[in-house]
Amino acid sequence: MGLGGISNFDYAVLLCGKMEETRAFYRDVMGFPIETDRGNWVSFRVGATLLTLRPRGRWTVCDDGASVPGSAAVQLAFRVPPPAVDACHAELVAKGVRILRGPTDLPHWRHRTLFFRDPEDNIIEIYAEY
Repeated sequence: MGLGGISNFDYAVLLCGKMEETRAFYRDVMGFPIETDRGNWVSFRVGATLLTLRPRGRWTVCDDGASVPGSAAVQLAFRVPPPAVDACHAELVAKGVRILRGPTDLPHWRHRTLFFRDPEDNIIEIYAEY
């Protein structure tokens, strides 16, 4: 069995220049429970997947290189039930999160979406399928 045997996406690591701010965002704004916190390696449980943060820079495998300020490295999409998109929007606004695009129906995709950024400028999408 080779690469064709991959059947699960276990975790993603976000490279952080603002580790404390990003940790606080995913813990306090998004409300994700911390599973592991080793200071420079923080994992949040999101369903069956871990969203992990670590500082950007040199580490044992390579040097991550510089990030471009204002440029997203990834887009993360979190699926919720259809009524939750608007509730998430209201909660984010109440917490002072700047919204890129409020709740919008995308009939071609059969999605209702909401977009904003995390402290690392990654694009975050909350969506529901309909």
